[in-house]
Amino acid sequence: MDLRKPSRLVAWLVVLALVMSPLPASAEPKPTQKELTAREKQLVDQLEVLTEQHNGLKVRLEQAKRAAKVARDGIARENSRFEEARRQVVQLAIESYKNGGADQATLWFTADDPQASLDQSAAMNYLATQGDSRIGRLLQVMQSFSRAQRVAQDRADKVKTLSDESDKKRQRILSTLKQVRNKLGKPTTSTQDPPPVINTGSASTKALGAVKAALSQLGVPYSWGGGGPNGPTYGSDQGANIKGFDCSGLTLYAYAQMGINLPHFTGDQWNAGTRLNKDQLKPGDLVFFYSDLHHMGMYIGNGKMVHAPQTGDVVKISSIEGRPFAGGVRVT
Repeated sequence: MDLRKPSRLVAWLVVLALVMSPLPASAEPKPTQKELTAREKQLVDQLEVLTEQHNGLKVRLEQAKRAAKVARDGIARENSRFEEARRQVVQLAIESYKNGGADQATLWFTADDPQASLDQSAAMNYLATQGDSRIGRLLQVMQSFSRAQRVAQDRADKVKTLSDESDKKRQRILSTLKQVRNKLGKPTTSTQDPPPVINTGSASTKALGAVKAALSQLGVPYSWGGGGPNGPTYGSDQGANIKGFDCSGLTLYAYAQMGINLPHFTGDQWNAGTRLNKDQLKPGDLVFFYSDLHHMGMYIGNGKMVHAPQTGDVVKISSIEGRPFAGGVRVT
């Protein structure tokens, strides 16, 4: 190649520059509406799983708080009885001193801090030699209550940790869901058909009353963690500004109108009655979906249920088909 001629040199440099230039990066294809809709459904399902986990943690936390209170009250009650028994031991110590001196175990029980005696095996041995074993029994009861309080507090601490982890996961899912919905555009509100005529069959009066109560809430917004025995409530987290129901909150409300108390958690409502197959369902039966029971509704007959579906939706009537059916529960 003769590079002495400037024109030929320029031409070769141009060719070389074209060859060495990186190819333009190909743009990633945008997701289709179908793909975005599928992704939205996946994220909504994940949020609903977290909703019921959240409800379950609230129930467990309340149980732990009640257990701790029972333990504290028990300790206070038994401590009062212990003080009375300790006064009797003081009298015993005085009598023992008059008769030649008190032994060490008796002195432990006259100490200012009765709790300090709980760990003194010699004192327990001393009590075992007494004809009246009331003090020994009281010590054992106090130890039992003390252990119960520690267990309850440990349980509450674990629930708080799980709740914090759930909140972090929920925030990540919400952020992604918001992006997906922005790409989809604002969802349209579905119109509701009028409440159907219920074929009562052999359903109980209370079950039919619960169906009527649930149907009275058609159109009420879905609220994350919302719903109580008196009706729709403001939920928690993303449901904090929405007055409505989540799926287990709606069924809780419906049966509360019939004087039946259900926990605000699908996992507990699953254990609230007699288990049923799909072909055994009657109006008023609770219907559960997915292996982890993260969604539920109330059967109203003819293959349909009333339920609070998901964030952004309202209480509505839907077919029980289309979701993996886990089972039914007859409350009454």
